[in-house]
Amino acid sequence: MKKRDFYFFVVPSLLMMFLFIAVPLAIVFKQSFFITQNVFEKVEVETCTPGFLKQICETKIETKPKLDENGNVIEVSVFVGFENYKNLLQINKFKNAVYNLSLNEIEKINFWKAFRFTISFCLITLPLVIFLGLLIALTVNNLTRSIKGPVIFISLLPFIITPIIGALAIRWLFVGEGILTAILEYLMQKDIAMFANAWTLELLMIIYRVWHVAPFAFIVFYAGLQTVNKEILESAVIDGANRFERLRYIIIPHLMPLIIFVSLIHLMDSYRVFEEIVAFSSQAYVISLQWLTYDFLIPDETGNRLINRASTSAMLTMVGVSIIITPLLKRTWEDYREGKL
Repeated sequence: MKKRDFYFFVVPSLLMMFLFIAVPLAIVFKQSFFITQNVFEKVEVETCTPGFLKQICETKIETKPKLDENGNVIEVSVFVGFENYKNLLQINKFKNAVYNLSLNEIEKINFWKAFRFTISFCLITLPLVIFLGLLIALTVNNLTRSIKGPVIFISLLPFIITPIIGALAIRWLFVGEGILTAILEYLMQKDIAMFANAWTLELLMIIYRVWHVAPFAFIVFYAGLQTVNKEILESAVIDGANRFERLRYIIIPHLMPLIIFVSLIHLMDSYRVFEEIVAFSSQAYVISLQWLTYDFLIPDETGNRLINRASTSAMLTMVGVSIIITPLLKRTWEDYREGKL
C-alpha cells in the first residue's frame, strides 16, 4: 500500500480517536484534581399569605445558587491535588478495616464495595464464559450439517438480545412472584426472596452475564475450530490419543490466541458492568465501579453533581482495567514476537 493511501485510511481514525477519546480522557484526568462547586448567595425571599384585612408577609433569608447574566449557575474550581482520590478511597478507614479483618467495614466504603464486586464479577465470569463457549463450540462442531444451522441460531440468541432487556427478563423470572421463584417456592415449601440478599443478587448477575456473553465466545471458538489442521488430528487418533488428549495438546493450543482475545474483550466489558446493576435494582446491596461513577453524576437536591468525584472514579476504573488486562496484552505481544500470531 502506498504511503498516501495509508495516510488516507489512518489519519481520519487517529483524528476521531484524538477528539473523542484522548481529549475527553485528558479533561476527566484534569477534573479529578479539582473541586468544582456552585457559588451560592444569600437572598431575601418575601412570602405573603392572605389575611383578614391585609396580606401577612414574611421575609426569609435563603441560600440559592448565584446566576450569571445569562441565567446559568456560576461555578468555581479549586485545585486540590490528590484530595479527591483520598476522599474516594478513604485509605485510613480501609487500612483499619483490613487490620481488623472486618469485611463489613470495608463494604461500608462505597469505592471498595464496588471494587470488590467488580473484581469478583470479572474473575468468576471469565472462566465460565471461556468454558461454556468452548463446550458449545465443540458440541456444534460435531453435529451433523442438517441441524448445525438451527443450533447455531438458537445459541446466538442471548447475545443478540439488548443487554438491559436480557437482564430485565432474568429479573422478571425471579422477582416477586416470578415463574422460577414460584417453582422454587413450590419445591422447597418456603418463601424465597431472591432480591433481598447481596449474594443472591450477585449470583443472578453472574448467571445473566455468562448466559449473555458465552455465545460470543462460542462463535469465535467455532470459527477457530474450522482452521484446526485435520491431518494433525487424524495422526493423533492413529497414535491412540483420546478426545481429552486431542483437546488438551492440539485444539486448545491452536485456539489460545482466540482464548486470549475473548478474555481481553470480556474483561474490559465486565469491568465496566453497569446494565446488571440498573436492571436488577441492586444499588442497596451491590454496586459496581461504573455505577458508582454514574451515581456521582446524578444531581442532588441543590442541583449539585459530584463531577470531580465522578472523574476520580472514572480514572481509577481505567487504571483497574489497564492492570487487569496487562498480563493478557503481555502474552499477546510475546506470541507476536515469537511469530505465533
